[in-house]
Amino acid sequence: MPGKARGRARGRARGGREAQETRRPGEQQPQLGEIQEPRRPGEQQPQQAPATPLLGAEGGSPPDPREDVGEPFPALAAGAVGPAVSSGRAAYRGGAREPRPGMAGEVPRVPVEEMQRMAIGTGEASATGHQRAEYGDLTTRPAHIIDKKGTSGRPIELSANYFRLETAPNLILYQYHVDYNPPIESRRLKAALLGAHEELLGKVRVFDGMILYLLKRLHEKKTEVYSTRQYDGEQIRITITLTNELPPNSPQFIQVANIIFRRILSMIDMKQIGRNYFNPTLSVNIPRHRLQVMPGFTTSILQYETSVLLGIDVAHKILRTDTVLDIMYEMYERGGASFYDDVFKKFVGSIVLTRYNNKTYRCDDIEWDKHPKDTFKMRDGSDISYKDYYKQHYNITITDDEQPLLVSKPSKSEQKRGHKDPIYLLPELCTLTGLSEEVRSDFHVMKDVATHTRLEPSARSERLYSFINKISQNEEVAAYLRDWRMRFSDRLMKLQARILPQEKIIQGNNAVINYRQEDAEWSRDMRGKQLLVPVRLQNWVVIGTRRDTGLVTDLVSTLNRVGPPMGMFIDKPRIVELPNDRNDSYIAALRENISPNVQMVLCVCPSSKKDRYDAIKKTCCIDHPIPSQVVLTRTISKKQMLMSVATKIAIQLNCKLGGEVWAVEIPLQHTMVIGIDTYHDSSSKGRSVGGVVCSVNRLMTRYYSKVTFQHNHQELIDGLEPAIIGGLRQFHAVNGVLPEKIIVYRDGVGDGQLPAVFEHEVPQMIQAMKKCRGHRGHKAP
Repeated sequence: MPGKARGRARGRARGGREAQETRRPGEQQPQLGEIQEPRRPGEQQPQQAPATPLLGAEGGSPPDPREDVGEPFPALAAGAVGPAVSSGRAAYRGGAREPRPGMAGEVPRVPVEEMQRMAIGTGEASATGHQRAEYGDLTTRPAHIIDKKGTSGRPIELSANYFRLETAPNLILYQYHVDYNPPIESRRLKAALLGAHEELLGKVRVFDGMILYLLKRLHEKKTEVYSTRQYDGEQIRITITLTNELPPNSPQFIQVANIIFRRILSMIDMKQIGRNYFNPTLSVNIPRHRLQVMPGFTTSILQYETSVLLGIDVAHKILRTDTVLDIMYEMYERGGASFYDDVFKKFVGSIVLTRYNNKTYRCDDIEWDKHPKDTFKMRDGSDISYKDYYKQHYNITITDDEQPLLVSKPSKSEQKRGHKDPIYLLPELCTLTGLSEEVRSDFHVMKDVATHTRLEPSARSERLYSFINKISQNEEVAAYLRDWRMRFSDRLMKLQARILPQEKIIQGNNAVINYRQEDAEWSRDMRGKQLLVPVRLQNWVVIGTRRDTGLVTDLVSTLNRVGPPMGMFIDKPRIVELPNDRNDSYIAALRENISPNVQMVLCVCPSSKKDRYDAIKKTCCIDHPIPSQVVLTRTISKKQMLMSVATKIAIQLNCKLGGEVWAVEIPLQHTMVIGIDTYHDSSSKGRSVGGVVCSVNRLMTRYYSKVTFQHNHQELIDGLEPAIIGGLRQFHAVNGVLPEKIIVYRDGVGDGQLPAVFEHEVPQMIQAMKKCRGHRGHKAP
């Protein structure tokens, strides 16, 4: 590859236009052409007709599909797409009109239910009446329980990473629905047309294109104003209708408060990357590993019991200092006939950051036949090349004219907003984010990164205080918060907590493990003590490559030594040597050696290739169900650590064979614990799997499990009733009675979904208990 240095972009981001002003080029799906042989980056391609991307912003800036996701503040309307609206051409006309159906009279909803059904920009919030609604928490605590706080343990005062949001007394947020006639599609144009009436509305407002929030009540319930659309001179009638009056504990107010805070973060030069905000000026480079750590914060304003709190936590963005193109160069120079396949596996599915606008994209494909000199159409109909576009809009000079382009397909939410065409990105301007599995497995890299990302509690508190002080001392922010009649406390929340007594951990023969509660680690103290319920491993298979035969032999002999002291007797396995580490070789060996009398399969793999691991687990879980364990050669390569590693492997084998390792004392009798969660598989078009586990013995070390399959990314589990019935019957089979108490842990449910859980899942549980009533003469719990 000639001129390696010509592609060293090093993440330059010269220029500095805001993302709202310019958009990413190349949204149009490229025209389908003939399939050509793959080429390396920089190799000349045959001439092709240029693809035609989606028309960009007026004035020549191609659009980014996420441009309209920003904060809906009227102040941004000055740079809005389309004509500016003259403030001197607005006409006012007040007067009450007949309210639209559903504007008033509905029963107020609790916050979680309201939050679930309400979304800014959908217009659904306007369906509630304009009367002030009463808001409160969803009550789930039984009436006879007065206080849920415990008393055991030693009291201790803690600081939490929360600051109180303080508002003016009797503060009310007025919600209005805004209609345009004739209809307007562009949200920015809507904001610009409405912004012409600042004298009427005031400067303090939030508008998302349909819902308007003000701190003042307009004179009339329904107000009509007119604005002139500049480019064609047409008069646009704007109807502003009062729909609700919201106190600070309402879900809409909380949502507006989060929008306000995001605006504050932009005022103090924080840059949004993904969902969080970061400060690029404080980035720390780790040259040894070509990584960069960018500090930032995760923030959220929510209602907590009796107060509205701002939750802040320290976050870090891990970036590479070299570009995607640099990595491509290195992979090409290493040679190999599988260069294109290796590049595809390396980058497709990864998240990249474009530093010129601080946005992240998922790489879904690589277009080897598209290059920076290819052209696309601007919104004004003119053609421009990708290279010229970046020079004109960002003052970035592209150095490699023959690099391929990365393809980022729009997400489902972007498709719903009308962005259906892919975005084309230049590898020279993209940086990989996060850490790959290969990097995560490197101890030295993780140690160096941890020095910048792992903060002690005192350092974390100092970082949070520095952040909140920066907000309070900024004059622009202070004025902005005064306009909204709110402020943030400058002190972290204080909590009265308790350090609970140390739990007694029991193993076989009622042996008690001695450990330090502060360390929360007792694996070292387990060595030499019998497991609670050990299982003998008699018939098992070990599969590894021929070059790793020595490591396999050492592991087996060490397992034979560490097993008996734990009560786990491990017989000699059948060892299968493979000529290579190809996936097919492992799968063929599994199919040949798995039989009904085999208890366990252990595979020793030379690397952590995901496709190989997935293939092994698919074979052992679906095709030929059998307990399996995968061990990496680097895990067992250090002989001085082999005893400790083998002990942990033996414990895992015992668990997978149905044994029990240790337990804690459970004071409750006849109690079942149920855990419920949902897994969403992004690769199977919305199909989800709900998992249910139920404890079946007194020590809660044995569990019944069942899965249910769902569609369309359902978070609430269907088919819960048969899973609970199966768990109750298994509990009865083990204990001879049904449980008297059932404790359910439901993961993955936000506050807005709690009403749906009560309406959908709790009835299924109750119905399952009713069906088990009288099971073998015993009452249901």
